[in-house]
Amino acid sequence: MVRLFIKSKHEGAEIMIHSIDKKDLHIGISACLIGEKVRFDASNKPSNFCIKELGQHVTYKSFCPEVAVGLPIPRPTIRQIKTDNLISVARPDGTGDVTEALSAYGKKVASMTKHLSGYVFCAKSPSCGMERVKVYSPEGNALASDGIGAFAKEIMLANPSLPCEENGRLNDPLIRENFVARIYAYKHWQNLVASGLTKHKLTTFHSQYKYTVMSHDLVAYKKLGQLLASADMSLELMAETYIAGLMAALKIKATRKMHANTLAHIQGYFSKHLKSNERQELCQQIDAYRKGLIPLFAPLTLIKHYLLQYPKDYLSKQAYLSPYPDELRLRYAY
Repeated sequence: MVRLFIKSKHEGAEIMIHSIDKKDLHIGISACLIGEKVRFDASNKPSNFCIKELGQHVTYKSFCPEVAVGLPIPRPTIRQIKTDNLISVARPDGTGDVTEALSAYGKKVASMTKHLSGYVFCAKSPSCGMERVKVYSPEGNALASDGIGAFAKEIMLANPSLPCEENGRLNDPLIRENFVARIYAYKHWQNLVASGLTKHKLTTFHSQYKYTVMSHDLVAYKKLGQLLASADMSLELMAETYIAGLMAALKIKATRKMHANTLAHIQGYFSKHLKSNERQELCQQIDAYRKGLIPLFAPLTLIKHYLLQYPKDYLSKQAYLSPYPDELRLRYAY
């Protein structure tokens, strides 16, 4: 059975740490990004992060919609063409329209891959681009870059909560950290649902993500708590509303100010136990982080150290303290 948290003993104390098997964490990805030579010119577009770093912790399910709908390798280029208010995907001269085929394949994949915990799309692709895809007029003139890939659109429409990103955006360390945190949170949710959802399990799940949500969106933090307190809502509707709200909140990039606020709340749990010099050291670490002098992992390391000395069951189960494998080194970004 996959567990998002496991127990580890150190110095006589217990702390919950993040753990999930690679084989159980499935991520959809554009085939060219992991080295498959499926592009129009028989080349690939490998993503170093996806292959060498994230790939060590997840299992990829690769897709190339162009090949899936019967286009050859190599093949003539295709683009998004806007005629009146309709956008089609075809060759530059308008022939070989594959719009309906790509959309149909997107719906098929979406219906068959509900076990996916995230998806990495190839940026700017007329089939796989999440946003800012180039759109052309029938005469070949470039219009606004506001298109969405025909295949990607169906995947995202079928499951709005699914964490999705593009390979190019993942070069930004903050976007990268945000995406990985979301796929692990979503996998935790999928495991929860698979185990048989109850109100108690939902409440427990929320308690484990309180500080994570707090670091992203205080409004959502309050609304999700109010949602779970509602007595006149079915469990199914509550769960559906909850995960939509949680994933929307986590998509908002956390800031130093929000993280510092969250760290200060966590610090409060140790107020009765820390010695004066220990309390001062933690305050200084949080303040230095707030000012941009040190990365997030510095105060978090100190908090984890104190948690081993002064165990707090509620804190030990917080996803905020260990949202993904430390080996990914993602909290150096903040």
